[in-house]
Amino acid sequence: QVYLVESGGGSVQAGGSLRLSCVGSPYTNTYNCISWFRQAPGKEREGVAVIDSDGITFYADSVKGRFTISQDNAKNTLYLQMNSLSPDDTAMYYCAARRGHCNSRFWHSPAEYNYWGQGTQVTVSS
Repeated sequence: QVYLVESGGGSVQAGGSLRLSCVGSPYTNTYNCISWFRQAPGKEREGVAVIDSDGITFYADSVKGRFTISQDNAKNTLYLQMNSLSPDDTAMYYCAARRGHCNSRFWHSPAEYNYWGQGTQVTVSS
């Protein structure tokens, strides 16, 4: 059975940090492309960062230099380290995965992904 479960969200002041985790099962040899998306109230879901099984990463311009995506295959876990958070980062954050490798042009499109977690809320106050 395929599942993705996010954790690590919470409330933080502007300038603070959070680390999100996403546990996936099955993980290794199943997903070749795993990503983080976010969705703020009234806005479309947007791709934040993605990592391919080859180690290639892509980031949204809005988070470059502040967020880092990584994975620990031994722990079946995907991470998103978020630093220098601002109120604009407030959203529900989702983990998403696909069996195929990441598409460098469309990695940020929700339609690219087959599997989704339930999300974890991140709230940044000013």
